[in-house]
Amino acid sequence: MTPTAHALNGLLTRCAKAKVLVIGDLMLDEFVWGKVSRISPEAPVPVVWVQSESVMPGGAANVANNIRSLGGQVSVIGLIGEDRWGSALLSDLAARRIDTAGIVKAQRPTTVKTRVIAHHQQVVRVDREQRERLPAGVIERLIASAEARIKEADAVVIEDYGKGVVTRQLLESVIPLARTHQKVITVDPKEEHFDLYHRVTALTPNRAEAGGAVGRELESDADVQRAAREMLQRLECGAVLITLGEDGMWLFEQGGRDVRIPTVAQEVFDVAGAGDTVIAVFTLALAGGASLEQAARLANQAAGIVVGKLGVAVVTPQELRARLTNKPSSIRKRLVRTR
Repeated sequence: MTPTAHALNGLLTRCAKAKVLVIGDLMLDEFVWGKVSRISPEAPVPVVWVQSESVMPGGAANVANNIRSLGGQVSVIGLIGEDRWGSALLSDLAARRIDTAGIVKAQRPTTVKTRVIAHHQQVVRVDREQRERLPAGVIERLIASAEARIKEADAVVIEDYGKGVVTRQLLESVIPLARTHQKVITVDPKEEHFDLYHRVTALTPNRAEAGGAVGRELESDADVQRAAREMLQRLECGAVLITLGEDGMWLFEQGGRDVRIPTVAQEVFDVAGAGDTVIAVFTLALAGGASLEQAARLANQAAGIVVGKLGVAVVTPQELRARLTNKPSSIRKRLVRTR
C-alpha cells in the first residue's frame, strides 16, 4: 500500500531520535549576491555589484546539515585544510550542533565552491579544490575516526563527490564494520567508484550517475529499469533509488519490486544540493524505522521543497509537515542547475 501522508508525518517524530554518521567529501559553499546593471568594457561579461555574501556547508557537510535540520543527531567525518575556509566550515557546523570531532585536518586546501548570483541567476561558479590521492596516514586517520563512531550510529551515509576522501581502503574498512553492527548504509555515489559499494543498504544515484555505472546513457524508462537491475545484481545492495529530476525518482528493491514516485516540486528555482537532501532524508527515515518506500516518498517531498529555494538549502520539519497536507501541483521551472 502507498504510505499515507499521516504515516509519513509520523516518521518525522521518530527521525528526531535517530543518530547518523556522515562520511565523505566536505565542502564550503560560498555565495556572493549582487545585481547587474552593465556589461564590462574590458570583456563581454556582466559586472556584478556585490550586495552581500554568505557561506553554507556543502557536500557531505550539507547532508549532515539536512539531517540536523530535521532534528536528527549527526556526526560528520571528512577532511578540511588548515586554512580560513576550513575554520569557517568547522565553526558553522558547530553552531548548527553537528558533531565535528571526527573531522581530520591536513595540508590540503579545503574544497570551496563560490557562486556569484545576480537577479536570481547564477553568473559564474569558482571552484577551489585538490583531488590528488590522500597520503596513507591521512586515510588511516579517517578510517580510525569512522571506526570509533560507527557502533553508536543508527545509520551511515557515504557521500562521494570524488574529491579523495572516499577510497577503496576506507570503504573496505567502513562497510563491513557497519554491516557487522547491522547499521543502515546509504551511498550517494560517484560512477567511477561504483564497484566499491558492495552490499550496502541503498544507493541514491541520479540518472547520469546510474548511466555511468553501467556504461551507457539512460534515455528511456526501460533503460533506467535495466540499469537499476544490473546494479542490484552486481553490487548485491538492498535497493537503488534513482533520482530523475523533474520526473521524480524510481525505487528498485532486491526481489524485483519497484516504485515510481512522481515529483511533487511546485517551483524549481535551483537544484543545487537536492541530491544531498534526498540521501539525508531517505537515510534518516530508514534509521527511524521507515520502509524503503516510505523513506523514498518522504525524501521526494523534501526534495520538492529545497528545489524551490535559491542556493544550497535544507528542509525543516515544519515545511515537510505543511507539504504533506497539500496536494502537489505542476512544476514551474525558473532556474535549474546541476550539482
